[in-house]
Amino acid sequence: MAKDAPGMKGYRSRNQNGELRQKRGDTHVSTIEKKYNKDFDVRSDMHLQTLLEKENVSSLDQLLRK
Repeated sequence: MAKDAPGMKGYRSRNQNGELRQKRGDTHVSTIEKKYNKDFDVRSDMHLQTLLEKENVSSLDQLLRK
């Protein structure tokens, strides 16, 4: 897999149409917190989709920028 464009972090998987793949909604928040070194101050076993709904955002990127 080739490294993505400048400014992108690491290697990103893409869908068949070339768009970046969305992070699975059933990923535990603790996994996201460890990967991005960020504390969302919620239970570690909460699912990402639940946190996105709680924070009223539609993607992990928007959540990290918030």
